[in-house]
Amino acid sequence: MIAHLQGKLVEKTPTQVIIECGGVGYHVNISLHTYSLLPSSDSIKLFTHLQIKEDAHTLFGFVEKSEREIFKMLLSVSGIGASIARTMLSSLDPKQITNAIASGDVVTVQSIKGIGSKTAQRVILDLKEKVLKLYDLDEVSMSQSNTNRDQALSALEVLGFVRKTSERIVEKIIKEAPDSSVESIIKTALKIL
Repeated sequence: MIAHLQGKLVEKTPTQVIIECGGVGYHVNISLHTYSLLPSSDSIKLFTHLQIKEDAHTLFGFVEKSEREIFKMLLSVSGIGASIARTMLSSLDPKQITNAIASGDVVTVQSIKGIGSKTAQRVILDLKEKVLKLYDLDEVSMSQSNTNRDQALSALEVLGFVRKTSERIVEKIIKEAPDSSVESIIKTALKIL
C-alpha cells in the first residue's frame, strides 16, 4: 500500500495531479477540496489511497489525513464507489459531510450528485456511529446548530440575499459562536451582508 507521496508537482487540474517521485510520475485522482488546498510551491505531499481492481490500479490523493479517512469510510458503504466518494468530497468539504452524517441530515447528503434518498439514508445509517466515535462529536449540539443554520439561511433567502453568499457568512458565524441562536445568526449576518 502506498501511504503517501512526496515529490515535485508536475501537473495539476481540479480532478487530478501528477507528482514526480524519484523519476517516476504518479497520476493521482483528487477532490476539489484537495485541489483548493494544494500549495503554490512545486514540492507537494499527498496522503494516498490505492484502489486495486482487476482492470485498474487507481491512486487517490488527499492533502489532509482526515479527508482520506472519510473517503475510506464512504467506500465501506454499499453503493458508494470511489467516483461517488470523490464527488461527495468535491461537493462538500469533509467537515460538512461529517456534520451531515452525525446529525442525520439526509437532505444535505442527498443534495450531492449521484446520491439518491436510499443511498443517503444508507450512508447515514452505516457511518453515523463511526463518525460520532471518530470525531468525538456531540450529536445534540450538531443537530441544534444545523437546525439554527438552516433556519437562518431560509430567513436570509426570504429577505432576498443570495444563498451561496449567505452560506459562507452563516458558516463563519457558527464557527465563531457555535451556540448562537437563530436570531443572533441572522442579525450578525445582516450586518455583514
